[in-house]
Amino acid sequence: MRPILLQGHERSLTQIKYNKDGDLLFSTAKDHVVCAWYSVNGERVGTYKGHVGALWTVDVDPATTLLATGSADNTIRIWDVRTGKQLKMWEFPTAVKRVEFSEDGTLLLAVTEQRMGHLGTVVVFPITVDLEAEQVDEPNFTITFRESKATVAAWSYLNKYIITGHEDGRVSQYDGKTGELIRDVQAHELDMQITDIQMAPDRTYFITCSKDKTAKILDVNELKVMKTYVTDTPLNTAALTPKKDFVILGGGQEARDVTTTSQRQGKFEARFYHKIFEDEIGRVKGHFGPLNTIAVHPQGVGYASGGEDGYVRVHHFDKPYFDFAYEVEKMKG
Repeated sequence: MRPILLQGHERSLTQIKYNKDGDLLFSTAKDHVVCAWYSVNGERVGTYKGHVGALWTVDVDPATTLLATGSADNTIRIWDVRTGKQLKMWEFPTAVKRVEFSEDGTLLLAVTEQRMGHLGTVVVFPITVDLEAEQVDEPNFTITFRESKATVAAWSYLNKYIITGHEDGRVSQYDGKTGELIRDVQAHELDMQITDIQMAPDRTYFITCSKDKTAKILDVNELKVMKTYVTDTPLNTAALTPKKDFVILGGGQEARDVTTTSQRQGKFEARFYHKIFEDEIGRVKGHFGPLNTIAVHPQGVGYASGGEDGYVRVHHFDKPYFDFAYEVEKMKG
Protein backbone atom coordinates (compact mmCIF):
# COMPACT_ATOMS: atom_id res chain seq x y z
CA MET A 1 0.00 0.00 0.00
CA ARG A 2 2.52 2.58 -1.20
CA PRO A 3 1.23 6.08 -0.40
CA ILE A 4 1.15 9.17 -2.58
CA LEU A 5 2.94 11.97 -0.76
CA LEU A 6 1.35 15.41 -1.17
CA GLN A 7 3.76 18.29 -0.58
CA GLY A 8 1.79 21.50 -0.72
CA HIS A 9 1.98 22.86 2.81
CA GLU A 10 4.84 24.45 4.72
CA ARG A 11 3.42 23.85 8.19
CA SER A 12 1.53 21.16 10.07
CA LEU A 13 -1.76 19.84 8.67
CA THR A 14 -4.98 20.60 10.56
CA GLN A 15 -7.75 18.92 8.54
CA ILE A 16 -8.31 17.00 5.30
CA LYS A 17 -11.64 16.21 3.64
CA TYR A 18 -12.78 14.24 0.59
CA ASN A 19 -15.70 15.50 -1.45
CA LYS A 20 -18.77 13.25 -1.70
CA ASP A 21 -17.59 11.57 -4.92
CA GLY A 22 -14.12 11.01 -3.51
CA ASP A 23 -12.28 12.37 -6.55
CA LEU A 24 -11.10 15.53 -4.77
CA LEU A 25 -9.26 16.02 -1.50
CA PHE A 26 -9.05 19.34 0.36
CA SER A 27 -6.40 20.13 2.98
CA THR A 28 -5.76 22.92 5.47
CA ALA A 29 -2.66 23.70 7.49
CA LYS A 30 -1.19 26.41 9.70
CA ASP A 31 0.33 28.11 6.64
CA HIS A 32 -2.79 30.12 5.58
CA VAL A 33 -3.33 28.06 2.38
CA VAL A 34 -6.16 25.68 1.42
CA CYS A 35 -5.17 23.09 -1.20
CA ALA A 36 -7.32 21.00 -3.54
CA TRP A 37 -5.94 17.73 -4.95
CA TYR A 38 -7.01 14.93 -7.26
CA SER A 39 -7.22 11.99 -4.87
CA VAL A 40 -6.40 9.36 -7.50
CA ASN A 41 -2.91 10.63 -8.30
CA GLY A 42 -2.15 13.44 -5.85
CA GLU A 43 -1.99 16.17 -8.48
CA ARG A 44 -2.67 19.58 -7.00
CA VAL A 45 -5.69 21.21 -8.65
CA GLY A 46 -5.30 24.60 -7.05
CA THR A 47 -5.29 26.70 -3.89
CA TYR A 48 -7.70 29.06 -2.15
CA LYS A 49 -5.90 32.16 -0.91
CA GLY A 50 -7.27 34.92 1.28
CA HIS A 51 -6.93 33.86 4.91
CA VAL A 52 -4.32 35.69 6.98
CA GLY A 53 -4.09 33.24 9.88
CA ALA A 54 -3.55 29.56 10.43
CA LEU A 55 -6.24 27.41 8.82
CA TRP A 56 -7.98 25.07 11.26
CA THR A 57 -10.78 23.47 9.30
CA VAL A 58 -12.32 22.77 5.90
CA ASP A 59 -15.47 21.16 4.48
CA VAL A 60 -17.06 20.83 1.05
CA ASP A 61 -20.79 20.71 0.36
CA PRO A 62 -22.39 17.49 -1.04
CA ALA A 63 -22.59 18.93 -4.57
CA THR A 64 -18.89 20.01 -4.58
CA THR A 65 -20.08 23.55 -5.31
CA LEU A 66 -19.10 25.41 -2.14
CA LEU A 67 -16.05 25.09 0.11
CA ALA A 68 -16.07 26.37 3.70
CA THR A 69 -12.95 27.17 5.71
CA GLY A 70 -12.31 28.43 9.24
CA SER A 71 -9.19 30.15 10.49
CA ALA A 72 -7.24 31.75 13.31
CA ASP A 73 -7.90 35.06 11.51
CA ASN A 74 -11.38 34.82 13.13
CA THR A 75 -13.26 34.24 9.87
CA ILE A 76 -15.31 31.64 8.04
CA ARG A 77 -14.99 31.94 4.28
CA ILE A 78 -17.11 30.37 1.54
CA TRP A 79 -15.42 29.65 -1.79
CA ASP A 80 -16.43 28.60 -5.28
CA VAL A 81 -14.82 25.16 -5.47
CA ARG A 82 -14.07 25.37 -9.20
CA THR A 83 -12.71 28.91 -9.55
CA GLY A 84 -11.32 29.57 -6.06
CA LYS A 85 -13.29 32.80 -5.83
CA GLN A 86 -14.26 33.89 -2.32
CA LEU A 87 -18.04 34.24 -2.13
CA LYS A 88 -18.69 35.14 1.52
CA MET A 89 -16.87 35.96 4.75
CA TRP A 90 -18.22 35.94 8.30
CA GLU A 91 -16.14 37.55 11.05
CA PHE A 92 -16.02 36.52 14.72
CA PRO A 93 -14.24 37.71 17.88
CA THR A 94 -12.14 34.52 18.07
CA ALA A 95 -10.73 31.72 15.91
CA VAL A 96 -12.95 29.26 14.02
CA LYS A 97 -11.90 25.70 14.90
CA ARG A 98 -14.37 23.52 12.96
CA VAL A 99 -16.82 23.93 10.08
CA GLU A 100 -19.21 21.32 8.67
CA PHE A 101 -21.99 21.34 6.09
CA SER A 102 -25.18 19.45 6.88
CA GLU A 103 -26.06 16.28 4.99
CA ASP A 104 -28.08 18.21 2.38
CA GLY A 105 -25.74 21.19 2.22
CA THR A 106 -28.37 23.71 3.35
CA LEU A 107 -26.79 24.48 6.74
CA LEU A 108 -23.27 25.19 7.96
CA LEU A 109 -22.14 24.90 11.57
CA ALA A 110 -18.98 26.43 12.98
CA VAL A 111 -17.21 26.07 16.32
CA THR A 112 -15.58 29.26 17.62
CA GLU A 113 -12.86 29.42 20.23
CA GLN A 114 -13.17 30.59 23.84
CA ARG A 115 -10.59 33.32 24.27
CA MET A 116 -9.91 36.85 25.55
CA GLY A 117 -13.16 37.08 27.50
CA HIS A 118 -15.27 35.65 24.68
CA LEU A 119 -17.17 32.41 25.29
CA GLY A 120 -16.94 29.52 22.87
CA THR A 121 -19.90 29.02 20.54
CA VAL A 122 -21.44 26.91 17.80
CA VAL A 123 -23.08 29.06 15.14
CA VAL A 124 -25.42 27.73 12.44
CA PHE A 125 -25.87 29.55 9.12
CA PRO A 126 -28.43 28.77 6.41
CA ILE A 127 -26.68 28.12 3.10
CA THR A 128 -27.97 28.70 -0.42
CA VAL A 129 -26.18 26.25 -2.71
CA ASP A 130 -25.96 28.66 -5.62
CA LEU A 131 -22.83 30.48 -6.75
CA GLU A 132 -24.85 33.57 -7.68
CA ALA A 133 -26.75 33.75 -4.37
CA GLU A 134 -25.93 36.22 -1.63
CA GLN A 135 -25.42 34.27 1.61
CA VAL A 136 -27.08 35.70 4.72
CA ASP A 137 -25.15 37.78 7.25
CA GLU A 138 -26.71 36.46 10.47
CA PRO A 139 -26.83 32.88 11.81
CA ASN A 140 -30.06 30.97 12.46
CA PHE A 141 -28.98 30.55 16.07
CA THR A 142 -25.93 30.47 18.32
CA ILE A 143 -25.12 27.93 21.04
CA THR A 144 -22.97 29.51 23.76
CA PHE A 145 -20.85 27.43 26.18
CA ARG A 146 -20.59 28.90 29.65
CA GLU A 147 -18.78 25.91 31.12
CA SER A 148 -16.60 23.59 29.04
CA LYS A 149 -16.16 24.84 25.48
CA ALA A 150 -16.89 22.69 22.44
CA THR A 151 -13.80 21.69 20.46
CA VAL A 152 -15.52 19.79 17.61
CA ALA A 153 -19.07 19.38 16.25
CA ALA A 154 -20.98 17.46 13.58
CA TRP A 155 -24.44 17.07 12.04
CA SER A 156 -26.56 13.95 12.55
CA TYR A 157 -28.90 12.41 9.97
CA LEU A 158 -31.59 14.72 8.49
CA ASN A 159 -30.03 17.71 10.32
CA LYS A 160 -31.92 16.52 13.42
CA TYR A 161 -29.12 16.99 15.96
CA ILE A 162 -25.86 18.82 16.36
CA ILE A 163 -23.38 16.68 18.27
CA THR A 164 -20.57 18.49 20.09
CA GLY A 165 -17.38 17.19 21.71
CA HIS A 166 -15.96 19.19 24.60
CA GLU A 167 -12.73 20.15 26.32
CA ASP A 168 -13.75 18.24 29.46
CA GLY A 169 -14.49 14.95 27.64
CA ARG A 170 -18.27 15.41 27.38
CA VAL A 171 -20.37 14.76 24.29
CA SER A 172 -23.57 16.81 23.94
CA GLN A 173 -26.65 16.66 21.72
CA TYR A 174 -28.48 19.79 20.58
CA ASP A 175 -31.65 20.29 18.56
CA GLY A 176 -30.59 21.00 14.96
CA LYS A 177 -33.40 23.53 14.44
CA THR A 178 -33.30 25.52 17.68
CA GLY A 179 -29.92 24.83 19.30
CA GLU A 180 -31.60 23.68 22.51
CA LEU A 181 -29.57 21.24 24.64
CA ILE A 182 -31.20 17.81 24.74
CA ARG A 183 -28.66 15.62 26.57
CA ASP A 184 -25.00 15.20 27.32
CA VAL A 185 -22.78 12.39 28.58
CA GLN A 186 -19.28 12.07 30.00
CA ALA A 187 -18.00 9.98 27.10
CA HIS A 188 -14.26 10.36 27.73
CA GLU A 189 -12.10 10.78 30.80
CA LEU A 190 -12.83 13.96 32.73
CA ASP A 191 -10.84 16.99 31.55
CA MET A 192 -9.38 15.05 28.62
CA GLN A 193 -10.19 17.04 25.47
CA ILE A 194 -12.16 15.45 22.63
CA THR A 195 -10.05 16.10 19.55
CA ASP A 196 -12.17 14.77 16.68
CA ILE A 197 -15.69 13.66 15.80
CA GLN A 198 -16.63 11.98 12.52
CA MET A 199 -20.03 10.63 11.50
CA ALA A 200 -20.75 7.24 9.95
CA PRO A 201 -21.99 7.41 6.33
CA ASP A 202 -25.65 7.20 7.46
CA ARG A 203 -25.03 9.65 10.35
CA THR A 204 -26.81 7.43 12.89
CA TYR A 205 -23.62 6.90 14.90
CA PHE A 206 -20.23 8.57 15.16
CA ILE A 207 -16.70 8.13 16.43
CA THR A 208 -14.88 10.42 18.84
CA CYS A 209 -11.30 10.41 20.08
CA SER A 210 -9.54 12.09 22.93
CA LYS A 211 -6.31 12.92 24.69
CA ASP A 212 -7.29 10.10 27.10
CA LYS A 213 -5.85 7.65 24.50
CA THR A 214 -9.21 6.16 23.55
CA ALA A 215 -11.67 6.40 20.68
CA LYS A 216 -15.37 5.60 21.11
CA ILE A 217 -18.38 4.94 18.93
CA LEU A 218 -21.65 6.47 20.17
CA ASP A 219 -25.14 6.36 18.74
CA VAL A 220 -26.64 9.68 17.71
CA ASN A 221 -30.05 9.32 19.38
CA GLU A 222 -29.12 8.29 22.94
CA LEU A 223 -25.39 9.13 23.05
CA LYS A 224 -24.81 5.58 24.25
CA VAL A 225 -21.18 4.40 24.05
CA MET A 226 -21.24 1.28 21.88
CA LYS A 227 -17.54 0.58 21.30
CA THR A 228 -14.24 1.65 22.86
CA TYR A 229 -10.78 1.42 21.29
CA VAL A 230 -7.84 1.68 23.67
CA THR A 231 -4.41 2.88 22.49
CA ASP A 232 -1.12 3.85 24.14
CA THR A 233 -0.92 7.39 22.79
CA PRO A 234 -3.01 10.59 22.85
CA LEU A 235 -5.34 10.66 19.82
CA ASN A 236 -5.99 13.59 17.50
CA THR A 237 -8.23 11.98 14.88
CA ALA A 238 -10.51 9.00 14.29
CA ALA A 239 -12.37 7.83 11.18
CA LEU A 240 -14.82 5.07 10.21
CA THR A 241 -14.33 3.03 7.03
CA PRO A 242 -17.19 2.14 4.65
CA LYS A 243 -17.36 -1.40 3.21
CA LYS A 244 -15.11 -2.95 5.90
CA ASP A 245 -15.71 -2.96 9.66
CA PHE A 246 -12.63 -0.97 10.61
CA VAL A 247 -11.79 2.30 12.32
CA ILE A 248 -8.57 4.25 11.73
CA LEU A 249 -7.02 6.21 14.59
CA GLY A 250 -4.15 8.70 14.57
CA GLY A 251 -2.22 10.76 17.06
CA GLY A 252 1.13 10.60 18.77
CA GLN A 253 2.91 12.10 21.71
CA GLU A 254 3.97 15.68 21.11
CA ALA A 255 7.75 16.09 21.28
CA ARG A 256 7.45 18.59 24.12
CA ASP A 257 5.45 16.08 26.17
CA VAL A 258 7.89 13.19 25.81
CA THR A 259 10.36 12.52 28.59
CA THR A 260 13.52 10.63 27.74
CA THR A 261 13.12 8.33 30.70
CA SER A 262 9.46 7.42 30.68
CA GLN A 263 8.24 7.14 27.10
CA ARG A 264 9.31 6.05 23.66
CA GLN A 265 9.03 9.14 21.52
CA GLY A 266 6.63 9.11 18.62
CA LYS A 267 4.06 6.38 17.92
CA PHE A 268 3.13 8.22 14.76
CA GLU A 269 1.33 5.39 12.95
CA ALA A 270 -2.19 5.23 11.60
CA ARG A 271 -3.77 2.46 13.69
CA PHE A 272 -6.44 0.14 12.32
CA TYR A 273 -8.91 -1.43 14.76
CA HIS A 274 -11.73 -3.87 14.11
CA LYS A 275 -14.94 -1.88 14.58
CA ILE A 276 -16.91 -4.76 16.12
CA PHE A 277 -14.30 -6.66 18.14
CA GLU A 278 -12.29 -3.57 19.23
CA ASP A 279 -8.95 -5.31 18.51
CA GLU A 280 -6.02 -3.57 16.87
CA ILE A 281 -5.28 -5.30 13.55
CA GLY A 282 -2.52 -3.25 11.98
CA ARG A 283 -0.54 -0.03 11.71
CA VAL A 284 0.69 2.10 8.83
CA LYS A 285 3.88 4.09 9.38
CA GLY A 286 5.19 7.04 7.44
CA HIS A 287 4.65 10.35 9.21
CA PHE A 288 7.51 12.01 11.09
CA GLY A 289 5.29 13.58 13.73
CA PRO A 290 1.83 13.20 15.25
CA LEU A 291 -1.09 12.50 12.91
CA ASN A 292 -3.49 15.41 13.17
CA THR A 293 -6.21 14.41 10.72
CA ILE A 294 -7.49 11.30 8.90
CA ALA A 295 -10.18 11.16 6.22
CA VAL A 296 -11.53 8.01 4.56
CA HIS A 297 -12.55 7.87 0.90
CA PRO A 298 -16.41 7.87 0.73
CA GLN A 299 -16.38 4.60 -1.25
CA GLY A 300 -14.00 2.98 1.24
CA VAL A 301 -11.23 2.46 -1.33
CA GLY A 302 -8.54 4.33 0.60
CA TYR A 303 -7.73 6.98 3.16
CA ALA A 304 -5.57 10.06 3.62
CA SER A 305 -3.70 11.29 6.67
CA GLY A 306 -2.20 14.68 7.49
CA GLY A 307 0.55 15.16 10.04
CA GLU A 308 2.51 17.61 12.10
CA ASP A 309 5.29 17.04 9.55
CA GLY A 310 3.39 19.05 6.91
CA TYR A 311 2.68 16.13 4.58
CA VAL A 312 -0.54 14.54 3.36
CA ARG A 313 -0.22 10.82 2.64
CA VAL A 314 -2.88 9.29 0.38
CA HIS A 315 -3.29 5.50 0.57
CA HIS A 316 -5.25 3.36 -1.87
CA PHE A 317 -6.16 0.01 -0.33
CA ASP A 318 -4.76 -3.11 -2.00
CA LYS A 319 -6.75 -6.27 -2.68
CA PRO A 320 -5.69 -8.01 0.60
CA TYR A 321 -7.44 -5.24 2.53
CA PHE A 322 -10.79 -6.13 0.94
CA ASP A 323 -10.12 -9.89 1.23
CA PHE A 324 -9.35 -9.66 4.96
CA ALA A 325 -11.78 -11.98 6.78
CA TYR A 326 -11.10 -11.20 10.41
CA GLU A 327 -14.71 -11.82 11.45
CA VAL A 328 -14.59 -15.45 10.32
CA GLU A 329 -11.24 -16.12 11.98
CA LYS A 330 -12.44 -14.52 15.21
CA MET A 331 -15.57 -16.66 15.35
CA LYS A 332 -13.62 -19.82 14.60
CA GLY A 333 -11.22 -19.02 17.40
